[in-house]
Amino acid sequence: MSNKRVFKKYADAIGASVCESMMSTYYNTEEVNKETIEKAIAKVLGATGAAKSNANVTFDKGVKAFGSLEEYSKAKKDFYKKLFVKISDDFNSELDEALKLFNSAIPEEVKAAQKKSTAE
Repeated sequence: MSNKRVFKKYADAIGASVCESMMSTYYNTEEVNKETIEKAIAKVLGATGAAKSNANVTFDKGVKAFGSLEEYSKAKKDFYKKLFVKISDDFNSELDEALKLFNSAIPEEVKAAQKKSTAE
């Protein structure tokens, strides 16, 4: 990501999209385990909030801690690069867990009927 603002918008958009799909299934599909879907939605919302919060972490060293401005700039750039890779990886793994939980809430008959209607 190019900056914190863009990353936060990305996390919001992905989280909202996933929650919207889950809520659509929650309200429009009979025989689903609503309690499990609620847990999956909560997991997505938690992952989104954590990702946005973690994006506020700042580089805690000043220029004086380095031999030159170039060293400082390089260290700061590396810090943020690693930080956002970690936040993104954590966010994606939490979303994967939420999707697995969500998928477990849908009965096999419903999945089979949806696959059949999609194939036609």
